[in-house]
Amino acid sequence: MNLEKIYNDLYFFTDFENFEKRFKELIKYLYKYFGNNDEKIYYFSVPGRVELIGNHTDHNHGKVIATSINLDAVAIARKIPDNIIKIYSVEFDRVFEVDIDELNIKEEEKNSTNALIRGIVAGFRRNNKIIGGFEAVVSSQVMVGSGLSSSAAFEVLIGKILSVFYNNDELLDIFLAQMGQFAENQYFGKPCGLMDQIAVAYGGIVFIDFANIDDPIVESIDFDFNEYDYKILVVNTGGSHADLTDDYASIPQDMRSIAKNFGIPSLKDLNKNDIYEHFQELCNKFGDRAVLRALHFFDENKRVELARKSFFDGNIDAIFQNIILSGDSSIKWLQNGFSIKNIKNQKVMLGLYLSEEFFRNNNVNGGYRVHGGGFAGTILVILKNDFVDKYVDFIGKFFDKNSVNILQERRIGAYFSKL
Repeated sequence: MNLEKIYNDLYFFTDFENFEKRFKELIKYLYKYFGNNDEKIYYFSVPGRVELIGNHTDHNHGKVIATSINLDAVAIARKIPDNIIKIYSVEFDRVFEVDIDELNIKEEEKNSTNALIRGIVAGFRRNNKIIGGFEAVVSSQVMVGSGLSSSAAFEVLIGKILSVFYNNDELLDIFLAQMGQFAENQYFGKPCGLMDQIAVAYGGIVFIDFANIDDPIVESIDFDFNEYDYKILVVNTGGSHADLTDDYASIPQDMRSIAKNFGIPSLKDLNKNDIYEHFQELCNKFGDRAVLRALHFFDENKRVELARKSFFDGNIDAIFQNIILSGDSSIKWLQNGFSIKNIKNQKVMLGLYLSEEFFRNNNVNGGYRVHGGGFAGTILVILKNDFVDKYVDFIGKFFDKNSVNILQERRIGAYFSKL
């Protein structure tokens, strides 16, 4: 078995015994639910991701910077001759089964794991890739609702298994990402962009320009916050994403409504002067919020470019400045700090207020902002290692110490190894 290789590739910063224990649990479940045979077993891993800057820009062909993290979704898998995909989920404690001869969209499957599996296989077939059956046990440290892209990690994991088992692992990371988005948009029923899937498939810090959505520019950035003695934290402030699909969908809808007024599908080919020249008309026709969200898009794209240059220059102060400005713009102009369907629940806003207070009172350099889709869930905090424990104690008084995830960057994206 290649356990030491897998450990050295992916988990060198943690305890080998914990990795080995997790692996043995997966093997145990594989034999329990699917039996033991002579078919070769493979290990797969796909990381979660943190969006560093570029909030709600991808769906309008904008720009973003994200990084993969140490928390991952993993699978122990093997091929089977039947046209069935069988997956036991450790977290859900159930077997998901999809007949890959039945790839039509099933309305009753919307918002389900089966929808994602079926959608990815359908995407492979639509693109003339080889598909086939497999058995797998899946376990994920990328918690559902954590804002760390649990869905994208699972989607790319399924795609990677199909790539390795039936396509000689020749499929590009961008293809795996696109199949994940296709499944989520068409089969699962969530109008997500492509940023999450690209970030987890590629690994490391990546700059992404979605100007050409069919062939986005993906650029790796050689930067490590650890080398500057900083840690990335994600704080779960509470609240579920379950009832927020309409809130998420309203952002690209508002932005696209402005673009369509100019006869184009997205904001990428406009600029702020176009908005200013038709300001009252756009406000009257689409509402003030849509105009503000469009203005956020243009400013955010510029911040991403400034942050990109700062990463390459190693100017960490400028990186943090743009991250904080991104968060301010998201709250004020994009308006994804809380849902208008439940204005009494503003946990994200509370988390940001408390983080700002901590940074100010302790004279800490770093960054903080709403993380991911917003409205509920998580905030991003980056600060010096010396202040991490103090911040965890501080924020734990108001939320919960267990709500803070202290993360590592991961340089490797979608990964597999024979056992």
